[in-house]
Amino acid sequence: MELGLLGIIVIAVLVAVAVLSKRVGVAAPLLLVVVGIGLSFVPGVPSFSIPDEWILTGILPPLLYAAAIKTPVMDFRRNLTPIASLSVALVVVSSFVTGLLLHALLPDLGLAAAIALGAVISPPDAVAATSIGRRLGLPPRLLTVLEGEGLVNDATALVLLRSAIAASAGALSGFGAAVADFAFAVVVAVIVGYAVGVVTVFIRSTLDDPVLDTALSFAVPFIAFIPAEELGASGVLAVVVAGVYTGHRSASHLDARARISDNVNWRTVQFLLENGVFLLIGLEVRGLLQNIDESLLTVGETVLIGLVATLALIVLRFLWVFPLVLLMRRLPSRAARRSIQLRRGLGRLKKLPTLDPRQERRKRALTRMFERRQADLELERREGFGWKGATVLGWSGMRGVVTLAAAQSLPEAFAYREQLVLIAFTVAVTTLLVQGSTLPALIRVLKVQGVDADTDREESATLFDELRVEGLRVLDDPQVVIGEGIEVDEDVLDRVRLDTGMRSEFEWEKARLPDQKLVRSPHRQYRDLRLAVLEAERQALLAARARGTYSSRVLARAQRILDVEETRLRPRGSSS
Repeated sequence: MELGLLGIIVIAVLVAVAVLSKRVGVAAPLLLVVVGIGLSFVPGVPSFSIPDEWILTGILPPLLYAAAIKTPVMDFRRNLTPIASLSVALVVVSSFVTGLLLHALLPDLGLAAAIALGAVISPPDAVAATSIGRRLGLPPRLLTVLEGEGLVNDATALVLLRSAIAASAGALSGFGAAVADFAFAVVVAVIVGYAVGVVTVFIRSTLDDPVLDTALSFAVPFIAFIPAEELGASGVLAVVVAGVYTGHRSASHLDARARISDNVNWRTVQFLLENGVFLLIGLEVRGLLQNIDESLLTVGETVLIGLVATLALIVLRFLWVFPLVLLMRRLPSRAARRSIQLRRGLGRLKKLPTLDPRQERRKRALTRMFERRQADLELERREGFGWKGATVLGWSGMRGVVTLAAAQSLPEAFAYREQLVLIAFTVAVTTLLVQGSTLPALIRVLKVQGVDADTDREESATLFDELRVEGLRVLDDPQVVIGEGIEVDEDVLDRVRLDTGMRSEFEWEKARLPDQKLVRSPHRQYRDLRLAVLEAERQALLAARARGTYSSRVLARAQRILDVEETRLRPRGSSS
């Protein structure tokens, strides 16, 4: 009974804070940390301490999977260099640098244990940064880098943590063994995650029941996590690989119902888990302070060391980000040279009078590579990072979920164990409240520009034109769809052509007309009238349900049909 009541209270708090955050313009994770700290000191509220296994095994896999399935492979590939640099190289460097610093400040703490704590506090959590960035309109590429970093750096940190703990216990014989252990964990995790993604996507593609598909979808992160961990690899990385593969293949292998279900269900899971953990960070503060043995190191001294580590992490991130951005600005010139080589190769093939099958395949491959390279170069020129983007990226190093869980997984045998946990919590809370609360002001002061809405509208309209042309080709030979020998009604063909064309026309209306004129556009008039008809039909449905003249299954089916139609007509995020 108490557990159920606690669950209701937590969900009510999460929803209330989420609503409040939109009204006051502050990211929900920041408010939840503050609320959690406040609640932890309320008389009668018990001390909270959730076992780290619950977070690392029960919360982290679905949380990362929910983010991974939304990650576009194309964007991840285009930004692989900064993502890999921040999520792997910077985490490793930060772990060792802060480890050496902590070892110097706490001489009784072994070097391996200090590096373990460095691994705990090194990975930033992108949740707070991206929630702020989306609200303030950060460039999409900057958000992609932050999200990609947040996906991969957890795996890097946890593998480093495991290796450091093993080294402190004497299970690893030296630096070479630690490197080999790290490489094994990464390679095996990628293989396991990819295999799980392939198998589960195939199985889900054969299911015709949304309930079964949803049930399997919820199991996927654990199907990837558990075998990888049992093999001594990174379960977190396996989950990320499986999630990215599933998200990429869903468009071609899963039906629309599965995609809609995945989107809604995993957004809900992500909301509850992400925000719940940030609330937990605040709730655990009082218990941490009470558990400190001040004969070893006082609370004040521990917090001070945590603040020093926080400052070191912030400085180190800036020292890393600015050279990285300079390197990224040089990458387009290298890509341009590669593009010229591809163009020359295509030119040589086109000069040949005839091409054998092998040359035809090579020509198609080179054409795809050239088109992709050109698109990458155009994106780089349009959305390249400058010093403003580097400053925002450098200041977006808030810590969160992994730091919370990994700190509690430190072995009891470590010297200053409770103080180490408090140091990690100090880093997490300080970065969340200080960097998180000032990041919006920094973005406004720097006047970092997001997407160009007009350019996006024209690009969208051009895409729908291309889709319309290809879609209408089907109507050139409708017998293929309807069946041979069946006469196709011309009125039906005209209606399909009209509905197909209206979508493209509406996109061009949005691109060419100001918002005040768009409300009078033909497509908007059609949409508003159709929504009005649907509302009248919905009222009639409610009246029929009140009369009780139809069976509940017939009424439910009619309700679903109206809901799908209304969803199709009503723009996302609109209430009118």
